[in-house]
Order: sequence, then structure tokens, then C-alpha cells
Amino acid sequence: MGSALESKLEMAIANLNRVHLGEVNTPLEHLPRFSAALGGPQVYIKRDDLTGLAFGGNKTRMLEYSLAVAVERGADTIVFGAAVQSNYCRQLAGACAKLGITLYLILRSEREIDKTAITGNNLIQRLLGAHVTVLSDNDRERQQEAIAAKAEELRAAGHNVYVPRQADTIDLDVIAYAQSALEVVRQSREQGVELQHMYVSAADTTQAGLVLGLKAVGNPMQVKGINPSSKNGNEERMAEMANQAAERLDLDVTLTAADFDNDDSFIGERYGIPTPEGLEALRLLARTEGVLTDPVYTSKALSGLVAHIRGGALPAQEPVVFVHTGGTPAIFGYTDEMVAALA
Repeated sequence: MGSALESKLEMAIANLNRVHLGEVNTPLEHLPRFSAALGGPQVYIKRDDLTGLAFGGNKTRMLEYSLAVAVERGADTIVFGAAVQSNYCRQLAGACAKLGITLYLILRSEREIDKTAITGNNLIQRLLGAHVTVLSDNDRERQQEAIAAKAEELRAAGHNVYVPRQADTIDLDVIAYAQSALEVVRQSREQGVELQHMYVSAADTTQAGLVLGLKAVGNPMQVKGINPSSKNGNEERMAEMANQAAERLDLDVTLTAADFDNDDSFIGERYGIPTPEGLEALRLLARTEGVLTDPVYTSKALSGLVAHIRGGALPAQEPVVFVHTGGTPAIFGYTDEMVAALA
């Protein structure tokens, strides 16, 4: 039964238009030294940091589907915005360079240094040719207004403008991670391990896709999303996104908020600011396995996994997978914090 459901999901995804941007069949690796250091269940890692496009990460999967829509619509320009050290914006800049699309980024500063320092993701997206504007404050509503105004300005100038992550295409990001879930299921079977738990840094589409993919193939693995920002009703929103994706794929699957476990207790001070626990988890994985995580997304999720193993929430006989969603160039946008983490 599982194999038939897996084939159904695989074929449904294969029927979607897609542009090739990276290597999305990423490895599933065992972390024996990290597992031993924690003294709990065996830990595996899904290496979505290795997708390849502009240093890789989870957004590459999503952009393969969402930018296929931009290409179909004949877009010559994309306008988007997030934080100065956004992993999405970095990979979007790489995708636009690869596809020959002009990119305008309107970014908000999470820290005072973000207004002036051109480091980490902010450096890379400029190297890739993005036209970058950094706003003077961290007002998300004003940022969205500025993005909309820039898009209209460019349309008035004759450009065919596409804005990602809109209501009619957001489910494509979800589908990209249903595909990742399918990979994990098949890879774990090939390696002879029955994964029981999955941990991931996720606020919306990534977790929505993982839960949808596992549900679609009948796999009981439990997904724990560690939110790097704030929940604000995320479970309901993820269910809506997942159901939109299921409808597009013609899957007989319906999800509710109860299907989603999203934890915002590891954020720390706020979004975009490292935590001591996250930096300790970053250091532990780096020094036991040679794998780097970033200081504000994946390291916070990893700290949640570490805390739950140390606290006994995950039984030693139940293997767990950590989905590494990338973001490592941000290390170079937080050099002071990284130096402090060396101690």
C-alpha cells in the first residue's frame, strides 16, 4: 500500500511544471557521534543544505515550482522582500541569475548592523545581481507596501512583474516539501531505519509540505516544527496551505490544525537574534559531525531537538531525523556571535 501511495504522490508532483535550479534529491545521513554525545535516539539528518543553488537550502526546492509559474507568465522582473539576512532572498537571487530574470529586493533590517553591513546573505544576493534596497526600520507592513509600490512602478514602466508567495501559488512551496518528505521515506527504507520523529525549522510552507507528504503516503512519522519567528495561528494556516496543495495534486487528503505541531518556545529574544542554546547546538553538531547550521534558523531548531533528547522527550529506541534547511551563509552575517560561540 505504501509503495502505491508513494507512486501516486510522485506522479502527481511530476505532472507539475518545474524549472531545474539545484540538486533536490539530497542525502539522508546518520549522525553517530552527535547521537552518542546526546545519549538518546539515533539521529539522522536530511541534507537540504546541499541543494546547491547559491549555497543551497530549502528555498531551492520551492523556487523550482514557483518560478516555473513566473517563466510561464513571461515574467522579466521579480520583486520580493524579507529580512536583510534572508535565505529565501539569497536563493531567489541565484535562481533569477540562472533564469535571466531581473530581481528587486526590498529588505527590512532586524538589527542595527543590518542597515550598513553587507555581509552573509546580503553580500551574496548583491553578487548575484539583485537590486537591493534596505529599509530604515523593521516595519513589515510598510515593507509589503513598498514591495507592492515597486511592482506597480515597474509594471507601469512596461515590465512583466512576478511577486512570489502569493495566495494562488503559495501551495507550490508546500508541494516542494511534500517531495522532500517522500525522499526521506524512501531513503530511510533503503537504509533499514524506521524514523519515528522529524524536526525542522519551519514557520509555514516547509512543515505544511512535510506533513502533507507523510500523510499522503501513509507514513506515521511525527513532525515537530521549531518556529524561528512566531506562531500566530500557524497551525491553521499550514493546514489551509496543505489542503490547497492537496487539491492541486488531486490527493484524497485533508488536514486540520490538529495535524501540526509547531513550537515557538526556542525563538529566544526574537526573530533574527541568536540564542545561547542555538549556538551551543550549532557548535555541538559542527564539532561532532563537521556539519554547519546557521545561527538564527536551523540552530534554534537543532537546540529544540537537543533539549528534547536531553529532557527524555524522545525515547532512545525511536530514531529521529533533523531536516537541515540550509542558511549557513548567515554565519558570516553574525560574526561577533560566531566568535563568542567558539568558547
